[in-house]
Formats: sequence, C-alpha cells, structure tokens
Amino acid sequence: MTGEYAARVDGEEVPKERVAAFLANGRTTPLAFRGAGNCATSHNEPAADRQRRRWATQIVLIDEFARRTCTERGLPAAPEMQPPTTLTVPEADVADLGSIIAAALAHSPAARALLTALENEQFIPEEAVRDYYDRNRDRYLTPDALRRGVDPYGPASEPADFLTYAEARDAIEHELAQAASRVAFFDWLDGMRTGVEYAPGHEHPGDPSHHDHEHRH
Repeated sequence: MTGEYAARVDGEEVPKERVAAFLANGRTTPLAFRGAGNCATSHNEPAADRQRRRWATQIVLIDEFARRTCTERGLPAAPEMQPPTTLTVPEADVADLGSIIAAALAHSPAARALLTALENEQFIPEEAVRDYYDRNRDRYLTPDALRRGVDPYGPASEPADFLTYAEARDAIEHELAQAASRVAFFDWLDGMRTGVEYAPGHEHPGDPSHHDHEHRH
C-alpha cells in the first residue's frame, strides 16, 4: 500500500495506525467481517479481512469528522476514541442505523456528543406530537388494557384504556426529536464524506468500484 495513511480528509492524512488499533480487538466487528484483521493489502488476503479493514476505516473517519465538527461548533472537547475492548453494539442500533454508524456511536465520544447536539437542536411542532399520538393508539394502551387484549382501533375501546396525551406527550416528543437528529446525522455524514480520498484497501465496504464490495452500513 502506498503511503502510511488510510484516507485523506480535505488533504489531511488519517494514519493507518488508527485503523489498525481499532482492529486489534475483533469482538466488536460485524460477524461477517471477523477474521485475522491484519492491515496488509494483498490479492491473497481473505475478503473478510479486507472488508473488516474498510469497515473500521469508516468508523475511524466518523470519529475524525465528529471531532472536527464538535470543534467547529464550539462543543466541549470529547475524549479520544479508544481501541475497543469488550464493548458491544446493540443489535437494535445496528438494525436502525447500520453497523458502521452504530459502531461509531458506540465507540466515539465525539460522534455521540455531536448526535446529542443535533437532537437538542430539533424543534418538534406540537401538532406533530399530537398527530403521532392519534395515529399510534396501539402504543399507548394501558397495562390493564393490554392484559385484557383490547383492540386499540376497535369500537369497544374506551378512553380509560389509553394513556392520556399528557402522559405520553414528552416521550413522543423525545422519540421524534431522536429520529430527526439521526436524519440530520446521516445528512451531516454524507456531506463530510465528500472530502475524503481513500488509500487503496481502505475504501468504503459498499463501494462498488472494488470487486468484493458488500453493501453494508
């Protein structure tokens, strides 16, 4: 591999050593990418190892992007991302966010700080909260109504079978703000990736320009 960098971000090099350090413990990588985890590039290198390296490069880059953005926004400095030990990524987060972003948020304090800042910036109109409550009546059945098997959309349901809007409102607002902040995070990440130049062997694992790409996020 030419050079000692995994990628350049707006011309600034991100060292390969940061990716190698992240790969030192394979217990947090997606199951399909687990393997020896070396950073040599070779036509004989197993495809799973290449994909693990590319996957890890994305996580390191998200941490780099987030640290830069937190600085630009004047947010408190986040601790540096440490190589993983036994930290696991919740399966629900992988399903909702994709393995790359879920792992980045699990391992990068800066990425978490940025996501929190984005969530705090979201404004959810009252009518949106009320509309969510009205359209998802099944989510607000009381425990007693659930035990009785009440049909939330049936004619036999009663107001007493549901949490009131006042009881449910704050949790709904938080859920909608969290969803909006994740969309904002995805948009921010797409914008940050436009300034990246990858070293050979460190491309995005879903990049179709390399023959063994896999569309995983």
